[in-house]
Amino acid sequence: MIINGVAIDDTFAEAFGMRGTRVLITAQNLKWAHTAATAMTGFATSVIACGVEAGIERELSPEETPDGRPGVSVLMFAMGSAVLMKQLETRMGQCVLTCPTAAAFSGIEGGDRINLGKNLRFFGDGFQTSKQFGGKRYWRVPVMDGEFLTEEKTGMVRAVGGGNFLILAESQPQALAAGEAAIEAMRKVPNVIMPFPGGIVRSGSKVGSKYKTLNASTNDAFCPTLKGLTKTELSPEIESVMEIVIDGLSDADVRKATHAGISAVCDLGAANGVRRISAGNYGGKLGPFHFHLREIMA
Repeated sequence: MIINGVAIDDTFAEAFGMRGTRVLITAQNLKWAHTAATAMTGFATSVIACGVEAGIERELSPEETPDGRPGVSVLMFAMGSAVLMKQLETRMGQCVLTCPTAAAFSGIEGGDRINLGKNLRFFGDGFQTSKQFGGKRYWRVPVMDGEFLTEEKTGMVRAVGGGNFLILAESQPQALAAGEAAIEAMRKVPNVIMPFPGGIVRSGSKVGSKYKTLNASTNDAFCPTLKGLTKTELSPEIESVMEIVIDGLSDADVRKATHAGISAVCDLGAANGVRRISAGNYGGKLGPFHFHLREIMA
């Protein structure tokens, strides 16, 4: 399969089951909603070391939020329920409770009900109050700028993490430009995040390492500087590879984002140095979700 001069490898991305949740963060203005959300999603690129993968899904207009203020939607994913619940509570307490004018609400109505602000109420030292509206409980916690308003619980659902594709280009600037175009298109797709910095990861990994203390190491087959030292997947003209990793609330969401991203890359085409699109997998043995590139782009 070739699209605008870009070869689509006959391969698939292998993804894993995760647990996911969404939090709606509002504030006096978008600046402070983004500030809280950015802090909350910091150091959350990979479950390999961060425990959770998180990112800003999109901005919210006042008409879309429970308190009629501007806001942002945050998605969080983890390999297990206990990890996700602990990370959510910790990040809420350290990054949203502390942020001027910020409030937090549930972004998922279905699934398992987990604590959002239930335990944060204790910061109020007995002065906190609660109200119920429409079957939902909210907590008002006194703080020095007024009060912190938070919904008591949110939803947690089964999700998909680790969807991915690789951009192979003739130079680093061309690979990065293609990645940026992909991310711009993918951020218009709901229910997904691309958790790495700017949505793009240069340090794609393989399972295992020659060092016993590491469970993942550099994907040497796609490293341009190792063409003569390893079993490479790169032809001579490929000098840079960028990977985009996708987490979504469903496998259909990941497929839509993959299609949007690859389409944007192929729109740039071979004329802009993009030569191939590939994907990372582990032989289909580790993850139940297989995203076949040619099938998605057919």
